[in-house]
Amino acid sequence: MLAIKLKRIGKRKQAAFRVIVAEKKSKVRGRYVDDLGSYSPHTKALSVNKDRAVFWIGRGAQPTATVHNLLVKNGIVSGAKVPVHKHVPVRKEAAAETPAA
Repeated sequence: MLAIKLKRIGKRKQAAFRVIVAEKKSKVRGRYVDDLGSYSPHTKALSVNKDRAVFWIGRGAQPTATVHNLLVKNGIVSGAKVPVHKHVPVRKEAAAETPAA
């Protein structure tokens, strides 16, 4: 299954991202199918080829939550923003105490 992801590029502490289409389970630094554009979080500048983005979404590519929110914000995709939650690992001590209580 294809996904539209952000691929980190740039120097240390000066992050920039490429918006790419790749297999969902592939490595972010690995191969990708298509390069749609770039995103700079420092200047909040997003440059994406709108035609290619709509083409890949029509072909079944699922944008990640962050990419979806960027596309909605810039008017490329219509709809509501998706909440983005970071995965918080469960501590072993907290997991051990829960069944005992």
